[in-house]
Amino acid sequence: MCLSMELAFNDIIILFLCGIIAGFINTIAGGGSLLTLPILIFMGLPSNIANGTNRVAIFMQNIFSISGYKSRGISDFKYSSWLSISALIGAIIGAKIAVDIDEELFNKILALVIVLVVITIVFNKKSLNKNSKKLNISNKIISAILFFFIGIYGGFIHAGVGFIILTVLSNFNGIKLSKANSIKVFVVFVYTTFALIIFIMENKINWILGINLGVGNSIGGWIASRWSYNKSDEIIKIFIVISSSIMAIKLWYF
Repeated sequence: MCLSMELAFNDIIILFLCGIIAGFINTIAGGGSLLTLPILIFMGLPSNIANGTNRVAIFMQNIFSISGYKSRGISDFKYSSWLSISALIGAIIGAKIAVDIDEELFNKILALVIVLVVITIVFNKKSLNKNSKKLNISNKIISAILFFFIGIYGGFIHAGVGFIILTVLSNFNGIKLSKANSIKVFVVFVYTTFALIIFIMENKINWILGINLGVGNSIGGWIASRWSYNKSDEIIKIFIVISSSIMAIKLWYF
């Protein structure tokens, strides 16, 4: 899809910088799309094209995030693949819904999602379980079912899906946060690939904005996967809450 508007150089720079921030946030926790998706809409893209364009950035970011975690020896390919199969089936369903949804309805849904995620962030008491435990067969089956529904949501809108994935992996599976993040970026990469194909087939992508945003996301994802981030959690939370609240208000009323 070609640009239907004339973008200023400042817009490109702003989108690139937002991509770095979003890539960092997405890799260490989740919620980066709460920033990038509304910005793409505010720049003039129809909601379904903004949704598809954002997938280009997510796809690019997770290539670098996976590489970063792998270079640190933090990965679980077997379990990641198991969850990815379930999630990508759900994502195909979610993406098919997203390409045809009414623009105003999508904006309302996104605004509500942002509010719910912000509430979750505010009231989260750092309950993620950091003690590993063994995964049994029933646990793996239930997780696969949960990731099918996570895939539907991720394929449809994606924003905030990282928080959901980390909650399941850490609290339900008992996987350490660092390893949970490595599994998360792999699963998101797999289902995003298939969701992206659907958006491409439906011609719902602005490649110029998507690649520009993707370069920023990739840099942020690589940095986050390579560096320690525990001390930055509270700062990131504050930033997400403030910026997301402003964007939710704008999406709902304007």
